[in-house]
Amino acid sequence: MLMRTICALTLIVGLALPLHAQDLNRWSLSGSFTGSSNSDGLVTKVDPSLGYAFSNHFSTYVGVPFYFVNRSSNTVTTSTTSGTMNGIGNAFLGFRAGINTDALNYSSTLEFTAPTGDTTKGFSTGRVTADWTNRFSHKVSSLTPFGSVGIANTVSDTAFFVRPFTSLGKVGHFEGGATYDFLRIARVGASAYAVRGSGQQKVFSKVKDSATSGSSGSGKNVFENQKETIAQADAVNDHGVSTWFGVSPTSEVDFHAGYSRSVNYDFNTIFFGVGFHVGR
Repeated sequence: MLMRTICALTLIVGLALPLHAQDLNRWSLSGSFTGSSNSDGLVTKVDPSLGYAFSNHFSTYVGVPFYFVNRSSNTVTTSTTSGTMNGIGNAFLGFRAGINTDALNYSSTLEFTAPTGDTTKGFSTGRVTADWTNRFSHKVSSLTPFGSVGIANTVSDTAFFVRPFTSLGKVGHFEGGATYDFLRIARVGASAYAVRGSGQQKVFSKVKDSATSGSSGSGKNVFENQKETIAQADAVNDHGVSTWFGVSPTSEVDFHAGYSRSVNYDFNTIFFGVGFHVGR
């Protein structure tokens, strides 16, 4: 664990130092604390990152997440195993390009992760992953419709769902919805989402008791039954809806909380998040 943490922090610092002398005004520091609670337990994540803007249209960022898992009695099946678990996840490096016009706001993000997390805790697959996401939005008065489409070799966490597993395998992911600003600092939103896998999937559970990783359980989902599973595409397939309430007292701080219904996983999830951004 200590070596993984050192490697992750070295990656962030090593990428940042060569750019430091160029322009401090181009740097930004951001982070979030997000969580998802459902019948499998509570999974929270602290997600700090350091960013650098090359221009108004292109930027890069690096960071490393820290997970905290409080598993429910449904997945902890031995009296000698604690229901809590924590550790670092996969260090990430991302590149983002975007344009903002009166007609359309568009961003394209390509994010890579290094296998710095612990596979025995479900925080990593032990392999490099990549996720390419394209997002579109257009503000009309107080209403902002948006949509996103992406491809990846893992099912990534979102602001609405810190997932109870880590996966390795080809997936496509989609989301569409809208937010409505009913006050200068407050908004509500709703969206529908879908994840579709392709081919073989390798799933590492964050919530399954590792002491019984070789045994099967009675859960509906593979990550509720085994610590590590090789499965077909439908193991990661999902679709559902989310709704939330958000408050941004300043442009640097954001709070949100809401409800998400996963149809495939049969989850009713309460989620929350606190985020900050300092710099460009």
